[in-house]
Amino acid sequence: MTTPFENRNYSFAGAFVDELARCGLRHVCICPGSRSSPLALSFGRHPAITQWMHLDERSAAFFALGMTRLLREPVAIVCSSGTAAANLHPAVAEAHNDCVPLLVLTADRPPEAVGWGALQTMEQDGMYGRHAKWAVTLPPPEATAPLLAYVRSVAGRAWATARAAPAGPVHVNLPFREPLEPVPVPGDFTSEGFGLARQGRAGGSPFLSAPPVQRRLAPGLVERLTLELASKERGLIVCGPQEDGAFPEAVSALARRLGYPMLADVLSQVRCGPHDRAMVVDGYDAFLRDNGVVASLAPEVVLRFGAAPVSKPLTQYLERHPSARHVLVDDGSGWRDPSFLTAEVIQADAAPLCCDLAAALPSARVESPWLRRWLSLNGTAKDAIARHMKTSAEMFEGRVFAELASLLPHDAILFAGNSMPVRDVDSFFPTMSKKVRFLANRGVSGIDGVVSTALGAAAASGRRIVLVIGDISFYHDMNGLLAAKAHKLNATIIVINNDGGGIFSFLPQAAYTDVFETYFGTPHGLTFKAAAELYGLGYTRVEDWRSYRSAVSHSLTDKGVAIIEVPVPARDTNVALHRQVWQAVGDAIGVAVRP
Repeated sequence: MTTPFENRNYSFAGAFVDELARCGLRHVCICPGSRSSPLALSFGRHPAITQWMHLDERSAAFFALGMTRLLREPVAIVCSSGTAAANLHPAVAEAHNDCVPLLVLTADRPPEAVGWGALQTMEQDGMYGRHAKWAVTLPPPEATAPLLAYVRSVAGRAWATARAAPAGPVHVNLPFREPLEPVPVPGDFTSEGFGLARQGRAGGSPFLSAPPVQRRLAPGLVERLTLELASKERGLIVCGPQEDGAFPEAVSALARRLGYPMLADVLSQVRCGPHDRAMVVDGYDAFLRDNGVVASLAPEVVLRFGAAPVSKPLTQYLERHPSARHVLVDDGSGWRDPSFLTAEVIQADAAPLCCDLAAALPSARVESPWLRRWLSLNGTAKDAIARHMKTSAEMFEGRVFAELASLLPHDAILFAGNSMPVRDVDSFFPTMSKKVRFLANRGVSGIDGVVSTALGAAAASGRRIVLVIGDISFYHDMNGLLAAKAHKLNATIIVINNDGGGIFSFLPQAAYTDVFETYFGTPHGLTFKAAAELYGLGYTRVEDWRSYRSAVSHSLTDKGVAIIEVPVPARDTNVALHRQVWQAVGDAIGVAVRP
């Protein structure tokens, strides 16, 4: 431990930082500011923690969020007082809604300055409200043994609380009095306090240690659920967004034993990889758009894992069959049932539950007409989509992902922006043995901070990440591009530019043509070559699929960040192109599929 302890602020902050390092913290994102100096310098001088400097607090918080998503462990964000802390709120909300263990460390003015007109001062105690899983404002630093023991315990509790299921953001607000620089202040601490600040607990162990506990279902409940599932032939397994790396293999084995099709959301991590994908249905978004098909596929039981699926047709299909027994496996993330269909919530970790259920089943079910119907519809829909893509030369937004599937290397990381990109990747990215990790900000599903979140994931992985993002979302977070230059990251950023908010053209508001463009379409007339030049990043504008494939392929083998701008047809044309795909699927399966 090399952090200086010249005064009470630095003994206090140093003990807090050292305890986080002992718990396992390895990364911190730091924004500049005076009031946060004791934290920033204590982190900067700790040999076990890597520092990532950022100029913009909002982008920094999303960058930390991206690192946390990728690593599946807490990452800290440090900022100064006042509106600097307020700029972290969007990322805190995303972390809360998607159960991401972010550590939010805000510096503050001392209590006597709050409410008296001091500069850069606002009420920060509990400022993130219910979006923080736990929030605490520490007392102004004192270098006494009791208070240093307390601050180390707070650090350990913050770490443990952020990780414990359901994971989430923890806010620690730290007020500091002057001096904020590391100057010696004689008499600021006792020898006992100095030893506690520098060395911590005897033996170097953390003050609090609370490793995550795996939650398994009691044997009697496993037997009861097994008998219920074994008795029902027309069952479905719906795999929603989730991040457990052990889940794909476990749920695939369960699906094989039950003979149930798996409707695998692209963010479930089940759609792609070397695990058994024989039961994976990936074309459901296309063929569940027809009332006749939906009516004919009435399930008896639905076993759902993860968050709510991205696909609206899948959600509407499930809502059409409320009489089925809907069982939600809650791994600690909360009651993720926006359609209020669930008859039973099982509180257990998903992968172990799948293993226990598969082991309890007496034998694998013989392939049923139910399963054959699902797999047949899936194959027909996928073939129809592939044929249609080959015959269309237009720069169709959905084809961006269909083409990308063949270009990505094994073990790739693909981040999908919100609004249209995440929907299109779910619709058009096919199942395959190539391992792809899919990421997205689906907690609040906002379009802000997406660039920074993806770059944070790139930083945490040390590898190239591919981000597909819309033009409005890219515009929202161009500040985040500075991190790519500053930290020498590797990323391919594919910007789908339809000159506005493309998703609104699919909504009923599009019928109000007198106000639609002004308030919803919001054309901006921007291209992004100048943004790439501003940050010293690579840039290519592609006009056809051949140049798109070439640009992506070259970027995947280069170093640095490449921005590939894909100008696509007008937004209303994009709607028509999507409907042509759905109609092609409808024609192939013998019905007129609803657009």
